[in-house]
Formats: sequence, C-alpha cells, structure tokens
Amino acid sequence: MPRTRSRTPAALAADVVCVVVFCAIGRRSHAEGLTVAGVAETAWPFLTGTAVGWLLARAWRRPVALLPTGVVVWVSTVVIGMLLRKLTGQGTATSFIVVASLTTAALLLGWRAIARSFV
Repeated sequence: MPRTRSRTPAALAADVVCVVVFCAIGRRSHAEGLTVAGVAETAWPFLTGTAVGWLLARAWRRPVALLPTGVVVWVSTVVIGMLLRKLTGQGTATSFIVVASLTTAALLLGWRAIARSFV
C-alpha cells in the first residue's frame, strides 16, 4: 500500500502531462498559438475526462496498471473530452476523434507500459 500511494502523484502528473502534450502538439500542427491560455482552452475538456477516469477507475489504488486503470482513464479522457468539446462548439470531426483516440492511447497507456517494465 505505501508504494502505491507514493506512485499516485507521479501517475496523476504523468497523465496530465500526456494530455497537455497531446493538446500542445495538436495546436502546433494546426498553426494555433502555443500560449498557456490556448493550450488550456484546448486541454480542459480532455483533462476533465482524465479526472473523471481517475475517479471511475479509482486510479489511486493501482495508478500504473494498464487494466483497468489505464484503459478507463484513456477512454474517459477521449469520450468526455469529445462530449465537452461538442457541447462548447469546438471541433469533433471524425478524423480528430480517431487521431485523438490513437494519440492519447499511445501516451496514457504507453507511459504505464514503460513504467510496468521497471516495476
């Protein structure tokens, strides 16, 4: 139990960094500004989804686990992020949903897979 608790802040930080990196790369690839405000505007729907995923998965119990934690956090990040984007009039084109799903899967599941190899 103590070891899991010590990983929780780092795991949460890794998820937040992954989502912010995804949003920053997306903004850059579409020639949008890389300002803090711009990245925050793009990231907040996905970060909300990440937070909901953490709660649904009770990620603090097994923060580095691919299943169920990583998958629940990833799916929640994408689904809730896209729903919030749609509700606020931001883009949700099918191609964006596919790219966002694949990229966030690589990031949110990828860091966990790498971390698991060191445990």
